[in-house]
Amino acid sequence: MTAEGELPEDVALLWGLRSGGRRGRKPALTVEDITRAAVRLADAESLAAVSMARVASELGNSTMALYRHVRSKDELLLLMSDAALEEPPTESAPGEWREQLIRWAHDVLTMIRRHPWYRDIPISGPPAGPRNLAWLDRALAALAETALAEEEKLAVVMGLLPLVHGQARLSLDLSAGYAADPESFGEGYARSLARLVDPLRFPALSRVIAAGVFGSGGPPGVDGGGTDRTGPFDELDAEFQFALTCYLEGVAGFIARRAAG
Repeated sequence: MTAEGELPEDVALLWGLRSGGRRGRKPALTVEDITRAAVRLADAESLAAVSMARVASELGNSTMALYRHVRSKDELLLLMSDAALEEPPTESAPGEWREQLIRWAHDVLTMIRRHPWYRDIPISGPPAGPRNLAWLDRALAALAETALAEEEKLAVVMGLLPLVHGQARLSLDLSAGYAADPESFGEGYARSLARLVDPLRFPALSRVIAAGVFGSGGPPGVDGGGTDRTGPFDELDAEFQFALTCYLEGVAGFIARRAAG
């Protein structure tokens, strides 16, 4: 248990406030060194490659040297999940609140894609690290001039997170799937559905197939002929933008009703 007024151990670690238990000369190895090495390793090989022993080897230290600073792999993953997020811009994004939140969502998505392993770290609690809280603050600030109550502002931002994290997982996984088996996407997928989908059992899906929707493109950013357009995520990003716009239009209606009393 944590005594009243004390920070939980993991939160203190994230903020560099946990006492090291040793005095004297400044240690040659720091929590920041360990975290950076773990992020580099995950970027290069995947999250599965990260272990306390492997990170220690990358740093030229013993595993026990790491344990003096980071007590478990769970703590290391917590540090990595905060380190993967860059600091938000010091200046607010231009435009009204919707434009700011759209920019925020795309920026967070970009950071997750830069570190694909990020989506594999379990989310076991509310944001507590300095970078996570900085991004949360930036999103809340976009809603500062609206008629929403503070708890409603937080609810709006929390509603954005499943959209962003879901988009990250979907686009990264589908792109990897396409690289492994291009024929299972685009025209190949459309042909398979045309053979399998019974209009009596799947009437709504059958209408989508008949409209040629699935045959018009491959996975994110790749057309049915296998030609890469402008990037690996273009098509899914357009769908993400549509979903984001729909969500924020709903929020706008709620804000308008709040303002009207």
